[in-house]
Amino acid sequence: MARTKGDHEARRRDVSEAVWRVLAAHGFDGLTLRAVATELGATTGLLTHYFPAKRDLVAHALELLEQRTDARPRRTPGQGLAALRSVLLDILPLTPDATASNRIWVSSWDTALADPALTEDYAGKYGRSRDRLAERVAAAQALGELPPGDPAGIAAGAQSFVLGLVVQALFAPAEFTPERQIQLLDTYLAGLAAPRGTTPAAPLP
Repeated sequence: MARTKGDHEARRRDVSEAVWRVLAAHGFDGLTLRAVATELGATTGLLTHYFPAKRDLVAHALELLEQRTDARPRRTPGQGLAALRSVLLDILPLTPDATASNRIWVSSWDTALADPALTEDYAGKYGRSRDRLAERVAAAQALGELPPGDPAGIAAGAQSFVLGLVVQALFAPAEFTPERQIQLLDTYLAGLAAPRGTTPAAPLP
């Protein structure tokens, strides 16, 4: 009996779920056609219909990762500095789902750095993220919640801070608990908000 379009889409969803489980368990370093086939209970020959080459599998995995990240629940952004804080909190591994996504993102960096096209794509992703942060910085400055300064430069510093905190939390989760991550971020933001030459105000509640 001929396969229907629904059968094909259902099979593709099964394949995608298997790819995601391999990523969650082994990261990009363990992402192979054989590993996905084993997870799916299928042959590698079947998977070549979906991924003729390893790069096709990696591209699909990156697409899945971006979809899963975008679909994660987000905080209500608020305005000004509160909006900046919400966006940065959404990046941190504060929940099991966010931790799993961040582990996969970090494991993908080596893969991306080894492929010039992926390197360019990742640079674009992080650049667009900085642009969105800069918009929130500028909004906070307009409300008087942040002192004057270059929004793009402040955004680059904030992105660097929060990505560094992600790495620390992944390697030392017992030391960088969700509560401590939030405390460190709030201390960082309080430092940004303090006028130059003054003592930072108490962190945001």
